[in-house]
Amino acid sequence: MRKTDVLIIGAGPAGLTAGIYCSRLGLEVIVVDKSAPGGQLNIIPLVENYPGFPRISGEELARRFTKHAEAMGVEIVTNEEVEKLELGGDIKRAYTSRNIYEADALIIATGARRRKLNVPGEREFEGKGVSYCATCDGAFFRNKIVAVVGGANTAVSEALHLKELVKKLYIIHRRDDLRAEMALKQRLLSAPNVEPIWNTIVERIEGDTKVKRLKLKNLVTGESFYLDVDGVFIAIGVVPNSEIAAKAGVKVDENGYIIVDRWMRTNIKGVFAAGDVTGGHLQIATAVGEGVIAAMSAFEHVTGGWYAKRKKLKTVKIKLEEEEREGVGEELFKFKL
Repeated sequence: MRKTDVLIIGAGPAGLTAGIYCSRLGLEVIVVDKSAPGGQLNIIPLVENYPGFPRISGEELARRFTKHAEAMGVEIVTNEEVEKLELGGDIKRAYTSRNIYEADALIIATGARRRKLNVPGEREFEGKGVSYCATCDGAFFRNKIVAVVGGANTAVSEALHLKELVKKLYIIHRRDDLRAEMALKQRLLSAPNVEPIWNTIVERIEGDTKVKRLKLKNLVTGESFYLDVDGVFIAIGVVPNSEIAAKAGVKVDENGYIIVDRWMRTNIKGVFAAGDVTGGHLQIATAVGEGVIAAMSAFEHVTGGWYAKRKKLKTVKIKLEEEEREGVGEELFKFKL
């Protein structure tokens, strides 16, 4: 049995940020994740839109997030998947294969996974021409030929970003019209380098060391044909990792995203959610912001507020390496809230 003030499920940007804030506020906090810290950051080759880092790999940004959290005293438990939640009482419980965690507050930051086509070649060429994020990877395909698979707002938004970068852009959709907002659709289809391929699905993704072509099938004629491309962006939606939370009584919307208010509070008192699992704009900066709000709300819940003194807060010990302190004195790194 492990007891803590705040338990955070998920060590992506939202979870690690929430951990940093909870720890600095004087709360005992544990972050649990079924895989390595960083979440989806670890599979992004290059990040160019996170403030303060004009160009950084996702893996390096994940390492920095993790190092920062650890320096703030956050305990990060990896390779431990939460299998069950009990959220009914004042104490929240999370069960894993190795431990039972008890906490006064719970923050769910389990993220979302990209919906896959599940066709041959998709997994083999992920990161080698197969992408699920135009904002993340679009710059790698500047002046090249790419395809976007999908027809709703997500796909059109991805395509609008890509059309400014690539030489030729194909839109592959299983229907004969896009299901996106009219304004977005008009902007996309009026671009001279954009060509839609209607009533068509992807049967296979082919290449050698990277993507070279797609095997497509027209659903009206039944004809299969090939399309030469340098990359393919799959934008058929995402699936929030909210199943365990929903089973425990946390309300989700029709798409499975956890429903929260502006303070990241769920329908269960003492349970908060942040990041991609809540939907909206699936961006690193958004997840970080929501992680901050969730942490502040958890602090209010656990302590009753800044002056309530319901709980004795811990001494904060910040452990930064010498080169990261930039000459700031040691006395500033040990204090009580």
